[in-house]
Amino acid sequence: MSSEIAVDGSCISAFQELKGKRDVNTVIYRLSSTLDAVVPESQGNLTHDELLQSLPADEPRIIVYDLAFATAVGARMNEVAMISWLPEASAPEHEAAYVRASAALRDALDGIQVLVQATDLSALEHRKLVSRLN
Repeated sequence: MSSEIAVDGSCISAFQELKGKRDVNTVIYRLSSTLDAVVPESQGNLTHDELLQSLPADEPRIIVYDLAFATAVGARMNEVAMISWLPEASAPEHEAAYVRASAALRDALDGIQVLVQATDLSALEHRKLVSRLN
């Protein structure tokens, strides 16, 4: 299965809103039911715990997250992370489609600073995400 994954224009609009406004720090994307287009599922200003709680245990998602953290010297920073959520309980055909979708979305969005792949929530702990930035 090597078909292209389309990136819906609303995906780019949602990303621009995240980059331009501070009232949105998270955009969660999913594939359409036919697995051939990326569409936004939800967006909002989520705490890190709320983000983790929103992820389905058995379905992949792509998350763009404005990761806020403090540097070693205490400066407040933000980096835009793209997280490929591929839980182990995902159907194999969904997993393959989401790998292609992540690549298509990454190519369509300008300003992704960190790429993360995760199969379980422990990989998405805040301190682990921040450690990827150093």
